[in-house]
Amino acid sequence: MENAEWYVDWFNSPYYHLLYNNRNETEANFFINNLCDNLNIRNEAYIWDLACGKGRHAIALNAKNLRVIGTDLSVNSIAEATRSSNADLQFFVHDMRQPFKIDYFDAVFNLFTSIGYFKDPNDNFLVFENVALSLKKGSVFVVDFFNAQKVIHSFKTDYTEQRGSITFEIKKKIENNAIIKHIEFSDGIKNYYFEEMVSLLKQNNFEAFAKKAGLSLLSTFGNYHFDPFNEKTSDRLILVFKK
Repeated sequence: MENAEWYVDWFNSPYYHLLYNNRNETEANFFINNLCDNLNIRNEAYIWDLACGKGRHAIALNAKNLRVIGTDLSVNSIAEATRSSNADLQFFVHDMRQPFKIDYFDAVFNLFTSIGYFKDPNDNFLVFENVALSLKKGSVFVVDFFNAQKVIHSFKTDYTEQRGSITFEIKKKIENNAIIKHIEFSDGIKNYYFEEMVSLLKQNNFEAFAKKAGLSLLSTFGNYHFDPFNEKTSDRLILVFKK
């Protein structure tokens, strides 16, 4: 499998959602409530949930009387998310490196480390460029990423994750400023192998993408409680950019 396309197969696999099944609606609702309160998102604002997966954040946003569009590259995830669609909640298969709805949104959210997957670093800038095009003037782009510095310091190279009868054997390494994760497991008589690659992007990287795209940094937070960001101790790097 080509590194540049690992996310196409893996994100479309039911095993991806099984491995990461600790991502739940309670967590999504908590983050969304804090996010909307902090940004003072008005009722019926137009929101883009960029790389929405099965739509847990989009659904939480829509429940707050917001008009939400969720997009993701995974056909299966969008099919699942579409079950929750309504007049003000829609889902589409879309590659974030391509333009989408120009000058349309009041806010764009890219949540839970949903960028940095690309082999070509310039593809990360393309995401920022397309987001900038999609935003109305004065609107915001929120990026929620892991804190790369803390991840490096607490790095585990080999471990297992048990999900029911399936044991995921995981091996990780840092190579070319990215985390490479090899995932092997068996289900019945069939063996599976997948790979993840996420760049170790830091605040200065995101700020460079944003500046080039015409966005400016508004605020920075270190967790879903919206405490200040600390490079050594924070679990998350949450960046709010403004057009």
